[in-house]
Amino acid sequence: MQAVEFNVTIPGYVLARSLGRLSAAFVYGRPSGVTLVDRPAPTIPGDRWVRVEVLLCGICGSDLGNISYRSSPAMEPFGSFPAVPGHEILGRVAEVGPGVSRVEAGQRVVVDPMLHCEARGWEAASWCSSCAAGSHATCEMSGEKGPLAVGDGGLARGLTIGYHRDLPGGWGEEIVAHERQLFPVPVSIPDRVAVLAEPLAIGVHGVLRSGALRSPGPVLVIGSGAIALAAIWALRTLGYEGRLVAQAKRPHEASLAGALGASETIAPGEEARQALVGTGARAYMPVVGDEVYAGGGFDTIFDCVGSRSSVDQALRYSAARGRIAMLGCAGRMGGLDLTFLWAKELRVEGHVGYGAETWAGRNLHTFDLTLERMAADPRALGDLVTHVFPLAQYRDALRAAYDHRRSKAVKVALQPRT
Repeated sequence: MQAVEFNVTIPGYVLARSLGRLSAAFVYGRPSGVTLVDRPAPTIPGDRWVRVEVLLCGICGSDLGNISYRSSPAMEPFGSFPAVPGHEILGRVAEVGPGVSRVEAGQRVVVDPMLHCEARGWEAASWCSSCAAGSHATCEMSGEKGPLAVGDGGLARGLTIGYHRDLPGGWGEEIVAHERQLFPVPVSIPDRVAVLAEPLAIGVHGVLRSGALRSPGPVLVIGSGAIALAAIWALRTLGYEGRLVAQAKRPHEASLAGALGASETIAPGEEARQALVGTGARAYMPVVGDEVYAGGGFDTIFDCVGSRSSVDQALRYSAARGRIAMLGCAGRMGGLDLTFLWAKELRVEGHVGYGAETWAGRNLHTFDLTLERMAADPRALGDLVTHVFPLAQYRDALRAAYDHRRSKAVKVALQPRT
């Protein structure tokens, strides 16, 4: 099969970090570790595994951070390379193992790409505490080789399909997945909406786990990418009725945020400052440094960027005893002033992936709830996938995703089978 492959190497790191600023070729061009290859199609490794033909796969910000080596290396021990990237996967079931009961051939499915202890081949008595509790996105065995028989050895280390040597991701024509990772897509959801299930599930998970639905408000969402828009949609579709402010940089992103349910949209800078002052915050100027605030503020803030400036803003804009929910992939950052973390008694918490959720008196997986709400509340979701490229044009796809200011891309997707 054809697939886009990425390998982590020291020369690749040096080239991307030193020359990547001068030319994108050193990030995803010929000199990079990102190449289109022919590789053997994956085969089903167990009775409860499924082979899936990929219909669409989104390009995620974490993908861009990894292939450019801009992400923190802290998660490197929980992946294995060379790997076929891509974890925002919509596919069609091509083959099922003899023990599969959740899906059948011909069904469209979306994929929970994070690997549970069961998928690694461990018996229930040996599952880690996270997997046993329904929080497999923090699986404690992801840095270890699993007992599942794959090729000549056990399953390689890795937390997620798409960052895994033995389990290729959706930037290729086919994948294999354990049946517990697959969720049938309702027929009413078109492909270009269905492929959004994974990023939307991240928003749903963050909203539910943060307790934001109980927030008195106002709520601020920082960011204008797919995860920020997912958080806005999740807040509204799950029932938050209070004031919801979205901070977006560009007009088309602000328009999408409004269509997804934001009460108002603001741009970073002075508009954001005025929105904060409008909550009752009073501004003070220290002898040195930036303006600080007391009173008012946002009760809950979703930081969907994870940069030094967004974290700094969240700390400054939060109300006393407010909550900051980190959905952006924050990494190393220097010069961050944490004064308001203790001075305002803030709660800062991270959320990753998906798992067992409780909503409206029901216990269900994040993907089940997300697909249910996508079918019932499709508002503006059809406008989020702005670009689709065939696999052979992966460089054009990556260019559009990286340079989204020029391309006006929100979600870029690859279509491996044309």
